[in-house]
Amino acid sequence: MTDVKEQVIDRELIKDAYNYDEYRQMTDDLLKQGKTTGENHSDAMIHYTKMNVHRMKRHDKRTDLNEEITERLQNLDRQWIWLVITEAWCGDAAQSVPIIAKMADLTNNIHLKFILRDEHLDVMDQFLYQGKSRSIPKLICLDAETLDVLGEWGPRPQKAQELYNTLRGSSEMAYQEVAEHLHKWYADDKGEEIQKEFLQAIDEWQSGITQK
Repeated sequence: MTDVKEQVIDRELIKDAYNYDEYRQMTDDLLKQGKTTGENHSDAMIHYTKMNVHRMKRHDKRTDLNEEITERLQNLDRQWIWLVITEAWCGDAAQSVPIIAKMADLTNNIHLKFILRDEHLDVMDQFLYQGKSRSIPKLICLDAETLDVLGEWGPRPQKAQELYNTLRGSSEMAYQEVAEHLHKWYADDKGEEIQKEFLQAIDEWQSGITQK
């Protein structure tokens, strides 16, 4: 039986997807027009997007990959596509996407592509968080030759997810306060947890077993 996840990702979608530089440039161009990705161009969403640009620039300049993930990726002997579902206004995406881009840059065997969630809800709805939430970013690892789905990651490192769940469970904490605590966690972590999780994920994805 054909995996339903394979049906919504085809060569045309991959061809039209952004690379990292294009995604960053598109975000900058929209901000110059007083816009962000998606349909909501409110002052709040523009503010989030501007903050995210600063976060991505900070990671681009300051976040270093550790020796273990560097070696693992440089020795990768499979051709993969990493398809990332994201939006420019998403704070979690801004904390993870630049690190994912750094990892992909370590090898010619990973082709990193980005699509916008709200323009591709058919894809998003096949990769919901816990089967119910359109949480982003979501990375889908595909076999570059067959487009078989080998695995997925997202929307945030597990430790960050646990913190988020705990904070959101507090009836006394406003969402903005939750976000502040979460971004402090990202700042303190400096990209270490996502690298640890990708080490494990790469081993699983290299098994070549298609996810059904």
